[in-house]
Amino acid sequence: MGAKPRILITGFRPFPGTPYNPTEKLVERLLRLRRPMFDGIERIGHIFPVTYSAVDRQLPVLIETHRPDALLMFGLATRTAFLRLETRARNTVTQIWPDAEHTEVRSRTIVANSDSTRRFGPHTHRLLRAAQLTGVDARLSLSAGYYLCNYLSWRAIEATHVEGGPRLASFVHVPLVPRSPTGCHAPGLMTFEHLVDAGEALLMEMARLARHQPAGFLAANPSGSHTGS
Repeated sequence: MGAKPRILITGFRPFPGTPYNPTEKLVERLLRLRRPMFDGIERIGHIFPVTYSAVDRQLPVLIETHRPDALLMFGLATRTAFLRLETRARNTVTQIWPDAEHTEVRSRTIVANSDSTRRFGPHTHRLLRAAQLTGVDARLSLSAGYYLCNYLSWRAIEATHVEGGPRLASFVHVPLVPRSPTGCHAPGLMTFEHLVDAGEALLMEMARLARHQPAGFLAANPSGSHTGS
């Protein structure tokens, strides 16, 4: 790996029923932040349309083009008031909520005859601690849901098991925060600036982890059955 770890930072566009997705703006801010510590990191950003076909088309191209060392992915959880660091993806997909293309989902599993879950790995605990040190309410999560966030998580973990793929991946669910910095919000609830602070800490910790992650670490355990995550 070169001196600069390459981190692919992703978010999602708005989706049916949710006209504002703060992850799009969050990725943009994390790419624009100017810090001396970021001189040693190569940041690549991407915003996925909320469709299964877009994830399947675009993620492999992004990995092939940029060869990221790590994936730091963000998604929106409208019913959660805190930051959720996902520990695993489940081999399941909803047939209830359509994606932005109203794709017909014919199977309830992502991959037939495969594991029921795949885990991101023990590095999730390090990322959790980094987020918590910024003062935000951040917690581990056992469920990335049944929608595109879980689907992208599964595909990202798959990519870490492929030769030439990223060494690490992580998915973080963020709450719905006010669109405007001056928007009204109840005391104690998260703001967009809180998301930026936590995102910056996650990015720095992911870069540190990527620098020290040995090649082939996840590929040696494709089921993702790591302890402690």
